[in-house]
Amino acid sequence: MSAKLVIAMVGLPARGKSTMACKIARTLEFDDAKVRIFNNGALRRKLSHANTSSPEFFSPHNIQGMELREKCARINLELARSYLENEGEVAIIDASNVTRYRRKTIEETFPGIPVFFIECVNVDEEANEACLEHKASLKEFSSLPSAEAFDSFYRRIAHYESIYEPLHEERNRILVDSFEGCILQERISDVVPYYDRIRDIITTRIVKNLFLVRHGETYYNQEDRIGGDSDLTANGLAQARALADYFADIPVPIIFTSNYKRTLQTAAAIAEKQKNCSIIALTEFNEIHAGICEGMTYQEIRQRMPEVANARNRNKYGYIYPQGEGYVTMEKRVHRGLQKVFYLNNYNDNIMIVGHRAVNRMILSDFVFRPKEEVPYIYMPQNRYYHLQIDPYKKHCELEPYTMGARLTPGNGAAGL
Repeated sequence: MSAKLVIAMVGLPARGKSTMACKIARTLEFDDAKVRIFNNGALRRKLSHANTSSPEFFSPHNIQGMELREKCARINLELARSYLENEGEVAIIDASNVTRYRRKTIEETFPGIPVFFIECVNVDEEANEACLEHKASLKEFSSLPSAEAFDSFYRRIAHYESIYEPLHEERNRILVDSFEGCILQERISDVVPYYDRIRDIITTRIVKNLFLVRHGETYYNQEDRIGGDSDLTANGLAQARALADYFADIPVPIIFTSNYKRTLQTAAAIAEKQKNCSIIALTEFNEIHAGICEGMTYQEIRQRMPEVANARNRNKYGYIYPQGEGYVTMEKRVHRGLQKVFYLNNYNDNIMIVGHRAVNRMILSDFVFRPKEEVPYIYMPQNRYYHLQIDPYKKHCELEPYTMGARLTPGNGAAGL
């Protein structure tokens, strides 16, 4: 008989619990374990015809709301118990479970089966705020203006905070920083099946499909200029439309971009062909700022500032533009941008980043482990995209073309950033 396990998620809303639950479930399935997630929020929305998204519904003083939430919890626990009594091996209870009373109820529902509590926290306020903004854009809040939806979700969290009791007495527990992907505390008193595997999953980045796209051609690309905030050319817009057509039948729930027009314009065309797609702009993915060389052509730099051109040629990765940046100084912020991507994507199957040449080189090197001195020379064309897949068994990276009706013009800055 196979080992049975209950995993119970713990934490405030928008702290990465569902993302972590999906990540664990999918990876254990790779190991041929029979896993099922029981999400209380999904059941609540299914059972109730009334609007349960208002913050007042989650108030501990709202008796009707409490009764419905408790009903959902009981139903899911019974469904999980039935699942484990039959073919199931791992049941994941995906809910806030912020009170000791609720967690004790979970333990009492599964006598003889170890219950493993995973508490997700995130002290990074900027990432939390970005997550709340994304949550506020979901279908549940579609009837509200964005600012009102954000405030509504924020007040919902406040109700959970008022009754929050962190893990302390539970026999098997682990505290996880879901943004950093690291384990902060743990205590294991019983034999917990899959324990070593789960620890590995928690601390490992797993990507089913990451599409790494460079923005379409810009006027600055045509003129071989660096930096700036140029618009797409007619050719660049055609590239964006071709990308949109190519990905039209591939669901992309979120497209991450920089704050620059060229990535936003490329992403907008792609999102227009998607059924449900939001665009999230991250400053961490802004292109290298070339300081005093911003807006110059490479020929102008060689002629007017030969010392800059020569120094950069000697060490392209380590060179920092005067009053600007270099690969070496943007490494940390690009890595932080990736952390935000995986924190915000809610473990969707498909993730897309529409970025810049140098930024995309840094992102790609984070997955394929290119030596730093090679990073500035990674091929990053505008008529192809990188498809990345990473799971516990393989790492796959492929440069793929997309169908393109428009003519690609030369001079797209091949010697550039």
